[in-house]
Amino acid sequence: MKTQQLGIGAIIKELEKKEEAHDKIISSARPLVRKCANCIRMLHCGEIENAKKELASLEKGISSLPKGGGSWEYLLSPIMQEVVEAKLFLAAVEKKPLPDYKKLKVSPQVFLLGLCDAIGEFRRQMLEELKAGNEANAQYYFSLMNGVYEQISVVRFSNSVLPNFKRKQDVARGQVEMARSELLRAWQ
Repeated sequence: MKTQQLGIGAIIKELEKKEEAHDKIISSARPLVRKCANCIRMLHCGEIENAKKELASLEKGISSLPKGGGSWEYLLSPIMQEVVEAKLFLAAVEKKPLPDYKKLKVSPQVFLLGLCDAIGEFRRQMLEELKAGNEANAQYYFSLMNGVYEQISVVRFSNSVLPNFKRKQDVARGQVEMARSELLRAWQ
């Protein structure tokens, strides 16, 4: 009896292409996350134009990554959360309305996780403003933190639907509570 051809050779070629795309994303992830961190650092230093250039470079790097639909979401999600955080912080520094997930072209899950992280950057900037004696700006960043937290505090889903969110939500709540105490101490 002759063995039926099952197309294993074609499957191997398909999987090799998939593995190549996977490896490209993995090797590109660290530099992209580093660009996000640099962008946020630049924003804290008041280097808004340099931060915008870094964000543009970052977006170019992300657009060059292999497209794989949902199959690469677990690899791209951490990068995109950092991008969301950086873009939200940029909007805050420029005193513009915070963009929503549709405007940022990210999934709701990625947006919510990045939003939680942005609260920490708002707090950090609030503290910088307090150190510089800029009470109005400090209050602005606290209001952002508090307003964002109030909105995310109503989100309640299991970890299987929204992985890592509950932990980040708890951290965000702690950031807001610490910021409130820090503001009260500064005003005494």
